[in-house]
Amino acid sequence: MKKYLYIYKATLIENLSYIPNIALGFINFFVMMFVFLNLWQYIYSDSSQIINGYTNSQMIWYVLITEVLWFGTRNKILTTDISQDIKSGNIAYNINKPYNYVFYIIAKHLGEITIKFIMFTIVGIIIGICFVGPIENFNFMNIVFLLITVLLGILINSILRIIISIFSFWIEDSTPFHWVYDKLILVLGTLFPIEMFPKVLQPIMKFTPIYVVTYGPAKLIIDFTMKNFIHILVAQIIYLVITISLIVILYEKGVKKLNVNGG
Repeated sequence: MKKYLYIYKATLIENLSYIPNIALGFINFFVMMFVFLNLWQYIYSDSSQIINGYTNSQMIWYVLITEVLWFGTRNKILTTDISQDIKSGNIAYNINKPYNYVFYIIAKHLGEITIKFIMFTIVGIIIGICFVGPIENFNFMNIVFLLITVLLGILINSILRIIISIFSFWIEDSTPFHWVYDKLILVLGTLFPIEMFPKVLQPIMKFTPIYVVTYGPAKLIIDFTMKNFIHILVAQIIYLVITISLIVILYEKGVKKLNVNGG
């Protein structure tokens, strides 16, 4: 565990020198936020209007939180780097080093997104307060519960992206699958909460990554209840167990395939 903590710290310190580059990512974030926040304010022509259980303030904060979770946790380590390692054959050297390649990637990824996520969170809070004010009925006593679901959501998202990249052992390029996953999270998981979709689809969507990666943490932040926290936490734990099992099986099969083919 110490070696992965060291990798995390080393990557974190390295990224402190790239803060100006991270700040450039705020341009796309500002543009998207400006468009969608104005869209929701137009839809909520009456500020006291409630749509599917969401007030204007809650809807805008939901979009902000999910966009922060999406923009603040993206990098090429989980998408491009893993696929390139597999396709180029560098994976053969990495798997022989004194660490688990998957754990190494996760530690490096978390180290790279920590500063980025904190910066996007601060910017998101400032935008939200400027647009609609503080989150309604927000209780700071729930911070621990919220942090748990947010961190689990980030971890599950990271593992899912690694699983997609590991498919490069069998397919030439996993980029199209990352594109589909990104659009699934962006369109269905960030811009609209599950309650905005037809009722027949809502139970199905609760079995998708959307529920545990973006919707769950955002829903708890804007409208926390212990009942919802337990439901979302249980779903995240189940997802975590399934995804970890998948990544272990796929990685072992991929390495075995590599060894059979002579590296």
